Amino acid sequence: MNKRTVLVAVSLFLFAFFAGPSFAQDDEALKKDLTAVIALHGMPCGEVVAVTVQAENDFAASCKDGNRYRVYLNAEGRVVVEKLAAPPA
Repeated sequence: MNKRTVLVAVSLFLFAFFAGPSFAQDDEALKKDLTAVIALHGMPCGEVVAVTVQAENDFAASCKDGNRYRVYLNAEGRVVVEKLAAPPA
């Protein structure tokens, strides 16, 4: 192999290696933030275990206790937490 091919391969490996953990860290931080927001709104949750990004500043959060919530910013810029129906079995 020539030097350019080796350099590209090593660069891609390093990019994948360092990019992967940052996405996981962001995801964990988002889960913690949503857990706090849901609790501050007085809704039962315990801990957010899964998050689906629906749009910018619009999330569907699934809690450890089985509750599901939509957390989003409304037109006035206020955070809203709405309880979602349980997913179909």
